[in-house]
Amino acid sequence: MKIACFSTKPYDEQFLSAAAKEFEHEFAFLEHRLDASTVVLVEGCDAVCAFVNDTLDRSVLEKLSEFGIGLLAMRCAGINNVDLDAAAEFGVRVVRVPRYSPYAVAEHTVGLILTLNRKIHKAYNRVRENNFSIDGFLGFDLQGRTFGVIGTGAIGRVLAKIMNGFGCRVLLYDRFPNEEGKQLGEYVGLDDLLAESDLVSLQCPLTPETYHLIDADRLRKMKRGAMLINTSRGGLVDASAAIEGLKSGQLGGFALDVYEEESGVFFEDLSQEVMQDDVLSRLMTFPNVLITSHQAFFTREALETIAHTTLQSIDAFGRGDDLVDEVVATPS
Repeated sequence: MKIACFSTKPYDEQFLSAAAKEFEHEFAFLEHRLDASTVVLVEGCDAVCAFVNDTLDRSVLEKLSEFGIGLLAMRCAGINNVDLDAAAEFGVRVVRVPRYSPYAVAEHTVGLILTLNRKIHKAYNRVRENNFSIDGFLGFDLQGRTFGVIGTGAIGRVLAKIMNGFGCRVLLYDRFPNEEGKQLGEYVGLDDLLAESDLVSLQCPLTPETYHLIDADRLRKMKRGAMLINTSRGGLVDASAAIEGLKSGQLGGFALDVYEEESGVFFEDLSQEVMQDDVLSRLMTFPNVLITSHQAFFTREALETIAHTTLQSIDAFGRGDDLVDEVVATPS
């Protein structure tokens, strides 16, 4: 099978090519994001491999079907950018990588917390200028703090385990509590978690129900001065409301690896261009905001798993076998 692979970076090509040696499939690696203007590039291919910021709406999926594409392989866990109803209607099956490395994302989350709390990023720059003053770098002990985890899937549970190691009191919120989570922390209501937590981390998927889960109202319910961390999906946070919370001091710090309007910005080198996103530009002016560019997943182990799982799904589709990681629209 020939697979059109969109939003390709050098590391994607490296790991997918290595995994492809086990299978008899050919990749056409494309730097372009997949959308209505680039979908024509799938001509001559049998399947499509896409990523988090590609556009898989109804119009694109219809075109994929017209070009004879029967499989859309998302090399990520999130599928909020895929119109699953349209995919089913046009006969395009969708697979994803539901599990790659929960440790990668959880460990990056902790890295953001420690960096923002102890101002490590600022200390690095200051020392490089031969300024060894520590004024302005005052942080706080994580020991004894209350840490709230919203979403207790694999990543949330790994994060809870790590924060237990720091000596935190761990509060959990999930619509569907699980037994492993109960061993790692205390499940409480969302409002209680926000009110009691010194740090709140988002580890839940983006769905219509969780869109702007953290909005102006929920920010007001947080403990004043608490830190918010988002390494899950940008749309979970109303960034404009977060800005107001930062300005008022209600939000004491904001660390994010994802951003609602990140498409066309994150993963790209825009160092020679003027930033066009006013909200993102405003966020970057705050001394208590730390932004990374959707890199929480970016470890060797995670990329190896993503590549291998993606190729396994493509191979199973080609052989007519069951698709273990297939996702379908939820009946309304």
